[in-house]
Amino acid sequence: MSAIMFLQLLLLLQLSRIILTSSAIELPQSKPGCEAKCGNLTIPYPFGIGPSENGCSFTGDGLQLYNITCNTSFNPPKPFLWLGTNITSGRRNMLELISISETELRVKRSLSTMCYQYKTGNVTLDESYNSPYFLSMKNTSFTVSSTKNKLFGIGCYSMAYIFDPILNFTTNCVTKCDNKEDVVDGSCSGSGCCQVSLPKGIKRFLVYADSMDPKKESLSFNPCSYSFIGESAKYTFSASDLVGTDFRTKGRNIPIVLDWAIGNKTCEEAQKDASTFACQKNSNCSNSDKVPGYLCSCNTGFMGNPYLSPGCQDVNECEDQDNNPCAGICTNTIGSYNCSCPEGHHGDGRKGGTGCIRKNKEFPILKVTLGIGLGFLFLIVGSSLLYLSIKRRKLSELKEKFFQQNGGLLLKQQLSSYEGGAEATRIFTAEELKVATNNYSDKLILGRGGFGTVYLGTLADKSSVAIKKSKVIDETQIEQFINELVILAQVNHRNVVKVLGCCLETEVPLLVYEYISNGTLFQHINNKADGKSSSASLSWKSRLRIATESAGALAYLHSAASTPIIHRDIKSANILLDENYTAKVSDFGASRLNTLGQTQIDTLVQGTLGYLDPEYFHTSQLTDKSDVYSFGVVLVELLTGEKPLSPDRPQEQRSLASFFIYAMERIDIFKLVEPRVANEGSREHVIAVAELARRCLYTEGEYRPTMKQVAAELESLSKQETRPSGAHIQQSPKNKSTAFIDEPTDLYSVPISSYSSGDSGLYSMENSDQYSIGKDVMMPMNMPR
Repeated sequence: MSAIMFLQLLLLLQLSRIILTSSAIELPQSKPGCEAKCGNLTIPYPFGIGPSENGCSFTGDGLQLYNITCNTSFNPPKPFLWLGTNITSGRRNMLELISISETELRVKRSLSTMCYQYKTGNVTLDESYNSPYFLSMKNTSFTVSSTKNKLFGIGCYSMAYIFDPILNFTTNCVTKCDNKEDVVDGSCSGSGCCQVSLPKGIKRFLVYADSMDPKKESLSFNPCSYSFIGESAKYTFSASDLVGTDFRTKGRNIPIVLDWAIGNKTCEEAQKDASTFACQKNSNCSNSDKVPGYLCSCNTGFMGNPYLSPGCQDVNECEDQDNNPCAGICTNTIGSYNCSCPEGHHGDGRKGGTGCIRKNKEFPILKVTLGIGLGFLFLIVGSSLLYLSIKRRKLSELKEKFFQQNGGLLLKQQLSSYEGGAEATRIFTAEELKVATNNYSDKLILGRGGFGTVYLGTLADKSSVAIKKSKVIDETQIEQFINELVILAQVNHRNVVKVLGCCLETEVPLLVYEYISNGTLFQHINNKADGKSSSASLSWKSRLRIATESAGALAYLHSAASTPIIHRDIKSANILLDENYTAKVSDFGASRLNTLGQTQIDTLVQGTLGYLDPEYFHTSQLTDKSDVYSFGVVLVELLTGEKPLSPDRPQEQRSLASFFIYAMERIDIFKLVEPRVANEGSREHVIAVAELARRCLYTEGEYRPTMKQVAAELESLSKQETRPSGAHIQQSPKNKSTAFIDEPTDLYSVPISSYSSGDSGLYSMENSDQYSIGKDVMMPMNMPR
């Protein structure tokens, strides 16, 4: 009898081993009948190996591509992600696939390079190493991860540049190094290596590398410039990256992270069509916050592939008797489990709970229960009082910490140095601004930028304001915030945007401005709608008045303010227009106070390419004539309706200032101005404004007029507009040739070293970040001299 029982026990043990083994088998990740791996990489559904027609990849949305090409010519084979076919070249866009996770892909891509050779005393471009890099994911559910990737630039006197035509986004970073000793391993802050963050949603971009100043000294150890997008955590700069051309191989192995999702619909929209909805049984659908589309994940207590039929499978939490969550009896349920105690014990049966306690007939249940209850009551009351006390103290300490962190003491010191400055500036509470913006609702966003976001707010008195909320910032950005507030607090001019106050008791500082409702001058000049320029709404008279008001505001800043102020970033995107099209100069984050009345201020070059004073760029000596040059570019924008730098124009016309100077020397200026300007403005007045713009754009600042003179001339022209008369044309002190020639001539070439498709000013800051540029970086060729 004992032998039979022993055999039965062995049979039960063997059966339980079979059950445990089968339950531990890994659930399939690919469709039945489809290849599960390519080389060393497992390909989980909705991705699949082979063309979409074989059914191994998800095709429910009809547009997005999830099929993987497995190239067996490599050993081991390599998987490639297909991004569609290039319409222009007919070539298939393929990226080598490194890894696939629940929300991300990692792929390899090429670098943009530019190499030079130094032979027989001459520097020549090596065409075999001169290549930009373009990638398009337009019709896919993939975008470049803005949190994992950065744009890198490698080289000496080099620039890394990226342009996205879909987001209308462009940015760059600049490097410099005179010799190898200047370069520090692990540092990517401008010496041999630079980096810049990327915005959310990039799907199509051009990466371009440019050697801005190839020199014999640096070419001896650094013949090439590189530009690439890569995962920032996977790249550490090394001085050896500058030597020779070996970095081309190293750079290709730095992956780029892509965010992915299913389709381009929300969960609610996709669930309406069950035949194409990707999430299977026992799974949860969530909208992606990085890519248009949705993602699927297994519900709690289930595992497997949520995209693969029949869906996620139940996890047997009780399977491992030694590591299950129960101290007593564990019973598996669908999607969960239950713990219970054996007979003669009490408790919740959980390892993290009371467990299982053997019952005792003499156990004083009533006394223990009463004692525990009173103890819990005392503990709850005491803990609550202690929590409230600690919370109040921490809140007070946190507000003080943020006040110090956001430059509160510096701000008080700066404001108190100006009469009426502290009293005129209101200090808002964080709660006031939270209520005013409906908890910073996305629907109230006026604009975004590299330094933060601007919201439309409504205060308790129903007045509208613009609230500038900075990102988490470093010491340099704190100084910029304090600088902008101090400058605006002391300025009182009808054509300068008013700052109403600030809030310093939050993690990031907040500025509160008057709300200017009619957008920026840049938008009215350059934005396109229904195939027509919206600048058609700006008459010649309005343009002349806006220019006059802006010049008057700058003249006030330069000479009439209590402390002279140099704006340092004058551009059409920083001139706002109210409902009456009255000009308001804004964005003083880069401005400098000339407290000592110096004619020149030695400072780091900042500004916006296309508006930047070439003399200031080369010398780093900031003067009020730097604002005059930038205002000259704005005058040219008002005359021509063109952007100061644009990749959409022919190569030789991309720099508007340079082309305008050239055109003034060679062709009839009326071939450049907008048709409405030519039709409405008198010829003499248009020529007078064009000549004034040319004088503002002289390369040497000493020959430019002052802003006071510019404002006076424009004021005179505005008054004469109703009675047109001849305009006196002054000549350049260095060039006596006539300003207008009827016969057109060949245009000169302007290199595509850098350009911007337009900034958005205070309220629309998509590209409004200032550039910090080393003074030895070369300006574009053929600048007006």
